[in-house]
Amino acid sequence: MAKGREAEDGGEDRAEGGAVDAAELRGRVRELLAAHPPGAVSPEEFLRARFDAGLAWVHFPRGLGGLGAPRSLQPVVDAELAAADAPDNDPRRIGIGLGMAAPTILRYGTEEQKQRFLRPLWTGEEPWCQLFSEPGAGSDLAGLRTRAVREPGGDWIVDGQKVWTSSAHTARWAILIARTDPDVPKHQGITYFVCDMTDPGVEVRPLRQLTGEAEFNEVFLTGVRIPDAHRLGAIGDGWRVAQATLMNERVAIGGRVLPREAGMVAAAAATWRERPELRTPELHDRLLSAWIDAEVARLSAERVRQQLAVGSPGPEGAGLKLAFARLNQRISGLEVELLGEDGLRYGDWTMVRPRSVDFYGRDAGYRYLRAKGNSIEGGTSEILRNIIAERVLELPAEPRTDKDAAWKDLPR
Repeated sequence: MAKGREAEDGGEDRAEGGAVDAAELRGRVRELLAAHPPGAVSPEEFLRARFDAGLAWVHFPRGLGGLGAPRSLQPVVDAELAAADAPDNDPRRIGIGLGMAAPTILRYGTEEQKQRFLRPLWTGEEPWCQLFSEPGAGSDLAGLRTRAVREPGGDWIVDGQKVWTSSAHTARWAILIARTDPDVPKHQGITYFVCDMTDPGVEVRPLRQLTGEAEFNEVFLTGVRIPDAHRLGAIGDGWRVAQATLMNERVAIGGRVLPREAGMVAAAAATWRERPELRTPELHDRLLSAWIDAEVARLSAERVRQQLAVGSPGPEGAGLKLAFARLNQRISGLEVELLGEDGLRYGDWTMVRPRSVDFYGRDAGYRYLRAKGNSIEGGTSEILRNIIAERVLELPAEPRTDKDAAWKDLPR
């Protein structure tokens, strides 16, 4: 591995912190619990103290919530704190910040940006969303039209529209990519920013989904002023920065830590065990096949996470995300079939704006409908197949005529 990449993931701190092992982490947890008893302090105070003790994400550098320890030691801390009934930061509610914004800020942010954003991001006091997708640039993300124009004073003025933005209605900050130079090829004229979702000019509108909920939003940006201090990476280098976000996003979605027979297959297996009158030989074969594939996907995700312990996610995360979407749709469909008429019932169609993303909750009908979005969010399955073909299998790239032309000259 290149030295520079190690540094991006806290590798240098790992070298310094080679003495950090499971025993030391357990000792640090005991000190934290003694100084901040979970029942005697507020959850916010406890989480801030945990971050300051380097026990938030142990693989992050010291001073940024970590100890430069191997990522594989994080379960030691989590298990000790769970046994003490300590509050957590509700990862389901702040998954975009944890899984996408934080690794990007760590890799490309300035020291001031890391100090400003990472602590409240991890404690959940400042939720994040992702302003990437646009109505006219879905799968072709590099074709985005949202413009950021720099003023003489150095600030940027942003105008455009984003769509399919999960949790924008609860977010305090957003990671945003916008076009800053239309005269160069589309991948070169993009810059990456942090956008304050409470600023004037940011308008969030709900998008009601097939499930009845409005977990997604469309976001209109009208004359939104972003200081240059909130730019991540160099001007025009936003595509490269965004790749770090996207690779982490796919691992965050498709590579979650799950025990055996968890996730979508859990509900189908439970129904099989609890409702023997529904069983048929054909459904039995399909459930067994799905169960095995789910276990293969779980073990593959574990392997990728072990690779993450020594670096940043690569294109292999696309395979995890692709398998996640296909399995969820296949298993949720099987569960509906297994339930027969009961599978057609839908618990609640009330329009709500959930505060967290829930792939597996509620009833079979919800799981079936919600799983349809899995092949769109975090990169469509078609784009992921291209990534796997070109960057994992090293097959020839698809012919493209828009790669070298200036964005302003592309047909729209």
